[in-house]
This record gives sequence, structure tokens and C-alpha cells, in this order.
Amino acid sequence: QVAWVTGAGSGIGKALALELARQGASVAVSGRRAKNLEDVARELEAAGARALPVTCDVTDEDDVARAVETIARELGGMHVAIANAGFSVAGSLESLSAEDWRRQLDTNVVGAAMTCRYALPHLRKTQGRIALVGSVAAFTPAPKIGAYCASKAAVRAMGLSLAIELHGSGVSVSIIHP
Repeated sequence: QVAWVTGAGSGIGKALALELARQGASVAVSGRRAKNLEDVARELEAAGARALPVTCDVTDEDDVARAVETIARELGGMHVAIANAGFSVAGSLESLSAEDWRRQLDTNVVGAAMTCRYALPHLRKTQGRIALVGSVAAFTPAPKIGAYCASKAAVRAMGLSLAIELHGSGVSVSIIHP
């Protein structure tokens, strides 16, 4: 099977990619930092997996569309797409600018939505799975991470809505809340 992990250059994304490879998947890893992706791809290949590093900024819709087409062409389709790319803007609500909020929501929410949008045609062909990486912050807000908590609550709501939309289509949805 072919799996795509966004934000796979480090952290949870890298760990997901390594586990998918351990389970026998060919893994496309994407993110903004090409060197990190190349390092992860080498690690995946050293473990015996087929790996494809694809530089992609999930805040750029054209970049996401290009990444999906590259993955489908190079690896022969897609069975799993994991919308993991994200980060946290820290600061009190009164200290965060509109630009801080836009960066937070563009990456964590809009980036996940575009990952789903462009992966879905390929996942429909394979009756695959979309996974959205949320956070316990969607359930337990904390001070000075309100923007992050709001973004992860939106990811949760998006995933629940998507599961309803896809019911009966053969494509399943998981929401992971580390």
C-alpha cells in the first residue's frame, strides 16, 4: 500500500512514516524542509521501504495538488493520507495578531482540508483512509495556546464532518488526538 504523511520531516509525522514503512507500506513524506524529508526517506529506505520525499507547503493549494499528483504517479496510487502538518502559535489571546491567527489556521486547518480534498479522488479508487492529526488540545484548552486549541478543535470538527460525508463511500476517516 501507498501512504502519504504531511509534516513528515520530524516529530509525529516522521514516527508515523517509520511505522507505516515497518508495516510494509511505500511512504511519501512531505513537508517544507527538503533536507529533513531526504533524511527521513533515507531512513525509510534503510529499513527496506520504498520512500518518496515530496517538498510541499500545505498552505499552498497548488503545492498540495502537485504533491498528490506526484505521489500517485510515482508510487502508483494512494491508500492512506495522513494530514499531520501543523505547529503551534503560542501567546495570550490579547497578544496574538491577526497574522498569527492566519498562520495557525492556514497550516493546521486549511492545510488539513486541502490534504483531504486532493487526496480524496485517489483514496476513492482504493477505498482508502484519511487520518487527521488533532490534539487533546481540542478537548482541553490551556492558557497561551488558544489559537492552537482552536485550530485542533476545527480539525476535530472537520474530521467528524468528513466521516459523515464519506459514509458508504468506502473511504474511512480517523482522527488522532495525541
